[in-house]
Amino acid sequence: MIKFKIPFVPVLCLIVSISLLYSKTLINNGRSSQPFQSKTIARVTDNIITMHYHERPPYYITGSLDVYGLCVDPVKFAFKKAGIALSWEKTPANRQLDIIRSNRSNDCIIGWFKNIEREKYARFSHYIYQDLPAIALARSDNNNILSNQTLEEILSNPDLVLLKKRGYSYGNFIDTKISKLNPNQVITSAKNIGMLEMIYSKRADYFFISKEEALNLTVSSGLSDRLFKFIHFSDMPQGNKRYLLFSHKVDEQVIEKINTTLKHYVSETF
Repeated sequence: MIKFKIPFVPVLCLIVSISLLYSKTLINNGRSSQPFQSKTIARVTDNIITMHYHERPPYYITGSLDVYGLCVDPVKFAFKKAGIALSWEKTPANRQLDIIRSNRSNDCIIGWFKNIEREKYARFSHYIYQDLPAIALARSDNNNILSNQTLEEILSNPDLVLLKKRGYSYGNFIDTKISKLNPNQVITSAKNIGMLEMIYSKRADYFFISKEEALNLTVSSGLSDRLFKFIHFSDMPQGNKRYLLFSHKVDEQVIEKINTTLKHYVSETF
């Protein structure tokens, strides 16, 4: 058998040449799509919106993989359909309105009620969720507060103390009644679990909350749900609608695209 000796250096050069030629072919073949990809990335980066939220089951919950909840799910759908990039950032509730008011960047906050004061500095989306009629939470052994009374009867009762969260709106119907009747009240910055504990320790008699939130709160509080009762009002209207609030830095056309997909989701779901 005859053995041929192939020089090492020429073979190495041949392999390198083939590799360079193949790489050049790949680059040339992909050249037509590259500008489109860059443009898409630039567009999404320009429009990226920071969505500020806080833990508030069942509306916004941080799971092991992602943020989810009654208000989160329609927002995710709308942004994805509209092709708008979205970044979730956990922010204390008492700072969120200040961020929107400062108007420094493409910021948005989720699940807030609409009122005249907020409309002065924020752009509102189409609504993302509508609550069940609002209720109040009280101790089950508190006989001074009972269901099936009017809201005005409860707020006018001098033996009752309302627990009210600082800076929160409970919707026009409740806010107007509180402003008009000026009931005995304690103002707090506590979260819902802290407010429930204040009711349990008799530092106040009741506070307003959505039924969806109350169900989750009493079950997850670590306190027996038998210690509390839901107060239903005979004149309480349909629950409040919850919205996205955008800073004025967010382009109106971007908001309109999001609104278009939100309207479709809400009409199909609720």
